[in-house]
Amino acid sequence: MSTRHILLGLLAAGPSHGYDLKRRHDERFPQARPLAYGQVYTTLQRLVRDGLAEVEGTDSDGGPERTTYRSTEDGARELATWAGEIAPPAPFVTNEIFAKVVVSILSGGDADAYLAAQRAAHMQRMRELTAVKTAPGADLATVLSADYALNHLDADLRWMTTTAARLTTLTAEVDAA
Repeated sequence: MSTRHILLGLLAAGPSHGYDLKRRHDERFPQARPLAYGQVYTTLQRLVRDGLAEVEGTDSDGGPERTTYRSTEDGARELATWAGEIAPPAPFVTNEIFAKVVVSILSGGDADAYLAAQRAAHMQRMRELTAVKTAPGADLATVLSADYALNHLDADLRWMTTTAARLTTLTAEVDAA
């Protein structure tokens, strides 16, 4: 996910300071990794440097000084271009789980036990996400975000089941190479 473009999208709603942008990011993308304040401010500085955002003003309102940023016309154009681009499917699919299965075979480990443990971890995460999305008052962004993650975890589980069924053949191929 492009932090640069997400912040431009949040600025499209109107001028904001970094604290509000971080809070709105974490609310709008509830299943994403929360942004660190340092990442927000570093990205804002780059957006200003690149002419995609500008400082609207600074105020303190009796508290710490806060700089308010707004998107520029160039920022709005870049955001529109980015938002309209089709995200290409990955040309090469590498997967940490698959790599660990192969390495386990190469090193004499128990790939089947690894797959079983990984499956259990995935199932636990799926239970957590299901609880999040079915919690009373869960907003649609939270539900959709959890659904996205659940579908990816489900695909991983199906792959693990297929791989476990083919583990004898994979082991023979890895050992023969």
